[in-house]
Amino acid sequence: MESLESLDPVVLYETWGPLVLNALKAIVVLFVGWIIANLAGRSVRKRLARTPQIDPTLGSFFASLLRWAILLVVLIAVLGIFGIQATSLVAVLGAASLAIGLALQGTLSDLAAGVMLILFRPYKLGQYVDIAGTSGTVQDLNLFVTELVTPDNVQILVPNGKVWGQIITNFSHHETRRCDLVFGIDYDDDADRAMQIILDLAKADERVMDTPAPWVRVTNLGDSSVDLTARLWCKAADYWDLKFAMTKGVKEAYDKAGISIPYPHAVEIVKPA
Repeated sequence: MESLESLDPVVLYETWGPLVLNALKAIVVLFVGWIIANLAGRSVRKRLARTPQIDPTLGSFFASLLRWAILLVVLIAVLGIFGIQATSLVAVLGAASLAIGLALQGTLSDLAAGVMLILFRPYKLGQYVDIAGTSGTVQDLNLFVTELVTPDNVQILVPNGKVWGQIITNFSHHETRRCDLVFGIDYDDDADRAMQIILDLAKADERVMDTPAPWVRVTNLGDSSVDLTARLWCKAADYWDLKFAMTKGVKEAYDKAGISIPYPHAVEIVKPA
């Protein structure tokens, strides 16, 4: 009789109905809250991106902050559906704060580092940086990770805790950069003529700035070459194109002028039997 009564729809509903109903409500709240959090984050990011006075990096940070704040409110609302009040939640979190801190110390470290990166802003979105040997263009900076994209379009996610305290090289911080090029010529070649060829090519390239003026000097007497160093200033965005163009241009100009670029030679010595 007891087993038959337990299968009674009324009994089943009274026993499991409220729990199932609350679970469905929680799923709906989570789903809707997740959508709202993502939409709100994207909206804030887009609005701040259209404001010239606000740095894009700050826009990304505030969007991430708003998203996580909304998700926290959603979590509290879900717990409230199951009868867990916010005050009880705070008490539980307070009692378990030590355990949570130890379990999430890596995450909390990333969060704290993310706040420091936003405050001091050693790099911004779109800048090319090197972080402890990892290089790429900054695609995103949120509360927990920094997203880099390499020149060959590979995504790299670096935890903010790994970024803060490391050596950060920002290649895009300044609007201009100095392009250093080294060319080796044979000892029998005319060094003055070789230097003039480099200067003429540099002055003919619109990417090379007039101030500071292009600079070419003999900087080293190597084992098999006289090394000429050229220092050319350009906009940071033109750095690589200028470097590649000058390297190719000097090689072609030296070939036409009969100036040789030394390279290692193998010498075979045959002793008479």
